[in-house]
Amino acid sequence: MAKRRSSNNTPNNNDSKNAPEEKVGAWLSDDLIEKLVTIKRTAKVVKGGSRFNFSAIVVVGDGKGRVGYGLGKAKEVPESIRKATEKARKNMMDIAIKDGRTIFHQMIGNYGAGGVILRPAAEGTGIIAGGSMRPIFEALGIRDVLAKSTGTSNPHNLIKATFAALKSIRSPREVAVKRDLPVARFGLV
Repeated sequence: MAKRRSSNNTPNNNDSKNAPEEKVGAWLSDDLIEKLVTIKRTAKVVKGGSRFNFSAIVVVGDGKGRVGYGLGKAKEVPESIRKATEKARKNMMDIAIKDGRTIFHQMIGNYGAGGVILRPAAEGTGIIAGGSMRPIFEALGIRDVLAKSTGTSNPHNLIKATFAALKSIRSPREVAVKRDLPVARFGLV
């Protein structure tokens, strides 16, 4: 089949030099890092055809220890992303980060059939994580971490398992305060 040429009245997308570049998957707004994890399409078969709905998972973080995730469902992709972003902003939580680059200790998180193992890493290691975990660490501001997913690769379960592991991380300061130990004893002042 031959391609049809656009008429002279409509601008060609290739000719527009002043058009803003779009980045798919990550964007910044209000000093927050928003990352699109996945979009899925579902179909409902009805008389006369199929009706499609879209679900989106978005992770939002400030790159300094606050992160949240949200799920949005709608009949259009942009609307589902907007809903997911709003939910992610509402569900943001603080996570303890060591030296602004890694986690304090090894953690295991589970949710449903999904499981994750998170380990701190040496400086310069980078984010060794796959699938749905990488956007969480990038939005959180962690630069060095080793992560392994066990069980299912379903993005919903992996994200919830990762957040379960991150919630259970405790800094040495928190542990010292909880045990009524002097914080200065451990050099945490």
